[in-house]
Amino acid sequence: MSTVARCAGLSRPTIHKGLQELGQEPLAAGRVRRPGAGRRSLLEVNPAIRVELERLIDPATRGDPMSPLRWTSKSTRHLAEVLTKAGHSVSHETLANLLHELGYSLQAATKTVAGTQHPDRNAQFEYISRLTKRYLRSGWPVISVDTKKKELVGRYHQAGREWRPEGEPEKVLVHDFPDPKVNKAVPYGVYDVGQDLGWVNVGTDHDTASFAVESIRRWWRSMGAPLYPAADRLLICADAGGSNGHRSRLWKVEVQRFASDAVIEVTVCHFPPGTSKWNKIEHRLFSHITMNWRGRPLVSHDVIVNLIGATKTASGLRVKARLDKRRYPLGVEVSDEELEAVKLDRHRFHADWNYTIRT
Repeated sequence: MSTVARCAGLSRPTIHKGLQELGQEPLAAGRVRRPGAGRRSLLEVNPAIRVELERLIDPATRGDPMSPLRWTSKSTRHLAEVLTKAGHSVSHETLANLLHELGYSLQAATKTVAGTQHPDRNAQFEYISRLTKRYLRSGWPVISVDTKKKELVGRYHQAGREWRPEGEPEKVLVHDFPDPKVNKAVPYGVYDVGQDLGWVNVGTDHDTASFAVESIRRWWRSMGAPLYPAADRLLICADAGGSNGHRSRLWKVEVQRFASDAVIEVTVCHFPPGTSKWNKIEHRLFSHITMNWRGRPLVSHDVIVNLIGATKTASGLRVKARLDKRRYPLGVEVSDEELEAVKLDRHRFHADWNYTIRT
């Protein structure tokens, strides 16, 4: 045995123990130790650590003024530090394993609480749904409109990944400070609910009511009128706020100008405040545009227009985009006389959200 020990570089007790193990039953598949062998779990050695740990990570402790982690992130390092000060010596690596053993995992906050809801919220959804079905049955166009998030133009980081040669990632700026010499891109979208078609007017100035209606006007001239040559009515579904908000005087005046120019009766239905995520354009158009340019820096307005125009889905969505370099100044005031000239017919149900503008 001494000779074997010298050749193997092991001690005699280790070799003796190995000889004993050779005579024992083999281990079950997937095991490296026999049942009961190895270091005992920290929960067995120190059961009190479980109570102390769960007290620290209980959500209720956020409102406990005596909690040591009330104003600190509950990382494994901070938790281990607090537990060690309380007499439970533990490393942050061991603590991470212990949390998994107790059924905990890293979780992000989820947007599930709707907050205060307008009492007519559901009734307005039903009203919009009924009007939409009626218009589509009659062969009249129904569009969902909104302004997509403004985008920085330049070699900035974009969320997402795309396939590239290994070790050759797209190089972008390390910061997102806007270049004052380059205007942001302002994509205003028009989604044709009946045709599953999208139109995006990419502005370079301000997102105003004039810009919003000009975007609708460009859609009508390029896509709407050719698709609906006999239509004399149009339904617009829009958010309650923003450039197409229901309180905007300029929005109503501009819609009147569009209706008169296009000789088409325009009905507008606004979604209740705080419900913009249910606007069809968000998940039927904007989400696909975002996926199409994921991981790509939007280096110029032309690149943005081309990426939007190349967006399509297997279900049939097709998109057209155009660049709009016109100026849309802020602070345009609408006089009472201009507002009174609008041929506005308010609906019986929620006249502030639902109205028709005649030619």
